[in-house]
Amino acid sequence: MTALKKSIQLNVEFLIERNWEVFSTEEQKLLNKAIEATKDAYAPYSKFKVGAAVLLANGNIIKGNNQENATYPNGLCAERVALFNAASNFPNQKINAIALTIDYVGKTITQPVFPCGSCRQSMLEYEDRFNQNIKIYIIGPSNEVVIINSVKDILPFAFSGDFL
Repeated sequence: MTALKKSIQLNVEFLIERNWEVFSTEEQKLLNKAIEATKDAYAPYSKFKVGAAVLLANGNIIKGNNQENATYPNGLCAERVALFNAASNFPNQKINAIALTIDYVGKTITQPVFPCGSCRQSMLEYEDRFNQNIKIYIIGPSNEVVIINSVKDILPFAFSGDFL
């Protein structure tokens, strides 16, 4: 038996914007809400504070931040806190965008930090649920913003409900 070999090349397109003046008022508000959310993150163990903000189709912006626990697996990431909060309080509203940023107390971060795999999977569920891409804004350490047009761009070979 010979193994079948297949090669797939993945390309991810994203934009890095350093000038916040190019963003709409709504986008600037979303970015600022993510920064604001970071301040209230509960991260006494890791000191890795994450803030997120979700922009809904109705214009509401819902904040979330990471919530740690002494038994690390029991905490929850900022992105999922914001997403689940939005879905609980506005169950029929599409999610247009999510912004996130970090503040790592005691350590210098030199590049934007992307969402973990669990958060990417959760975001993908909402893209699939509403059949609409979610734009992702990741605010980096020098206030540059990485802009990604869809969760699918940062979660290749995703698991979906189609497999179940």
